[in-house]
Amino acid sequence: MHKTVLDKNVGKKQLEELYVKYNRREFVHPDPLEFLYGYPEIQDREIVGLIASCLAYGRVFQILKSVKKVLEQIEEPAKFIQKGSQGKFEKVFADFKHRFTTGREMAMLFTGIKNVLEQYGSLNRCFLAGMREKDRTVYEAQTEFSRKLLMGCGRNSLLPLPEGKSACKRLNLYLRWMVRRDQVDIGGWQGISAGKLIVPLDTHMHRISIVMGFTRRKQADARTALEITESFRRFAPRDAVKYDFALTRLGIRKNLD
Repeated sequence: MHKTVLDKNVGKKQLEELYVKYNRREFVHPDPLEFLYGYPEIQDREIVGLIASCLAYGRVFQILKSVKKVLEQIEEPAKFIQKGSQGKFEKVFADFKHRFTTGREMAMLFTGIKNVLEQYGSLNRCFLAGMREKDRTVYEAQTEFSRKLLMGCGRNSLLPLPEGKSACKRLNLYLRWMVRRDQVDIGGWQGISAGKLIVPLDTHMHRISIVMGFTRRKQADARTALEITESFRRFAPRDAVKYDFALTRLGIRKNLD
């Protein structure tokens, strides 16, 4: 691991060095984010991003395999969903399985997306409907967004509800991809401040954050994610998760020094 990460007195200078060194497109693979680069139209990209982030649990190469399997079935994601139905989705994904996620759950996600598109026109506008000017983070809007996608479908392993204790790593990852825009995050969503994003907290980022002194909490839950985000916001108040990608490359990419 890079020696900077082991320094409990890490500051903006060290984080900026990591950002400049590792926040580059060449370091993305293996990461489900790479699938978004192939979709120039935002109406397709926001759907692909949601699918890829929802499946982002487990071993990374299995994640990539599962995302690819789904996308191979939908050449034009927005049109496929708009013209589809729950029955059609279940037929297409009948044999799909990703760890404990079933093909029926994938079909339910597609139905949820279809319902949202019919009501709001885009996933972006649906999310914005849950945002309030006074909100310090996207936490409350996340809850509304998940509820709308799950409406009429029941619980789904692909979409945890933020109102529980879950750090909602996958949903926060999706928002990072869609809201931020730099060499790595491709963006495309409008109307959401990057300063309100929440760090996508998993065990790896949790461990790094403890070492760096950004949290002392032992549980990688929603409260810890918000605490770590506040620490990052001190260094980049308008871009709260700016350093997320660079930090998570450490320990993932074996060729980094």
